[in-house]
Amino acid sequence: PAPLTGSVRRCYNARGVYMISGVPERPLQIEHADLSLLGNREENQDRVAIAIDDDAVFLAVVDGMGGHADGARAAEAAIRTMVAEFWEASRPLFDPDGFLHLTIGRAHEAVVALGDGLPQEIRPRATCAVCIVQGANAYWAHVGDSRIYLLRSGRVAERTRDHSHVELLLRAGRITERQAQDHPMRNYVECCIGGDPALPEMSLGGRRSLQAGDVLLLCSDGLWSGLKDDQIVALGENGGRTLRDRLADLGARAVYNTAPFADNTTAAAVRWLGA
Repeated sequence: PAPLTGSVRRCYNARGVYMISGVPERPLQIEHADLSLLGNREENQDRVAIAIDDDAVFLAVVDGMGGHADGARAAEAAIRTMVAEFWEASRPLFDPDGFLHLTIGRAHEAVVALGDGLPQEIRPRATCAVCIVQGANAYWAHVGDSRIYLLRSGRVAERTRDHSHVELLLRAGRITERQAQDHPMRNYVECCIGGDPALPEMSLGGRRSLQAGDVLLLCSDGLWSGLKDDQIVALGENGGRTLRDRLADLGARAVYNTAPFADNTTAAAVRWLGA
């Protein structure tokens, strides 16, 4: 299959910082990284992509739902559709939130098409998290329990709320964070892309102003379910090590913590270095 790239001038310095013609320029001064680990599964049904242009960066994580047929095909169809939408859009994006809504809708249609003629219970499905960084702002959206974290000054400044029964119980105060980690319904999501042709519920985060050093982390549940917040915030630390190295350590720890039942573990991250 064709690689998920576009015709864009790229150059990276020794720290993995995106540069244009070898010299950092506005609006994008970023460091980025991604990973996708098999865990203890027989097949990796997750997909990840980072698409970088002079004006914007698009990040996406898709988690094919292993409880349904062809989770890997669902994730592949979704990620390719979304990356293609980014490369075809005029940039800088006039309406990033509108773009994310439309892009998830197109990905949903692509996954629904895979299940044409199949019984409802075995149609391919997936969850997803997507993000646009443009100028000094970030915009994100998600469906299901794939998450986006905004890490700032050594803490989780924000995270998305899962479309799941367990998240509803947690927000209602009926269970604690610790109980949520071991809840018997922790793997059940209430909406996803694919399956039913109706457009799924999706949460749009709106515009977020970024501060120098902020890290945005997109991940599948295979990553966040094996980590505590104080472990996740280590990704945002400055000094000494690259974002890629820190993300690799985080992924390895998540797999170790959930072995021998570790799920596919996938993430994309970007550090905004300032204007």
